[in-house]
Amino acid sequence: MYWDVIEVKPEPDYCLFVQFKDGLKGRVRLRREDLTGALAPLRDVQFFKQVFIDYGAVAWPGEIDLAPDAMYAQVASQCHEPQQA
Repeated sequence: MYWDVIEVKPEPDYCLFVQFKDGLKGRVRLRREDLTGALAPLRDVQFFKQVFIDYGAVAWPGEIDLAPDAMYAQVASQCHEPQQA
């Protein structure tokens, strides 16, 4: 799918740089307060840095992953926001 992730890099403050199969790229910021339940291990910065790509999805050990289509929509919406002066 066009929203398959082909590159991911962890960044500070629970942020991920991602590039998608169709060339779209940008940053996805996760909010610490949303990292609960199955996502709670991501609060550990060292664990967060273990991010990898699993069949086009951003993933971590323990079968934790994020929906690539939702990430794609978030990055695409950033590209269409007006630039602030």
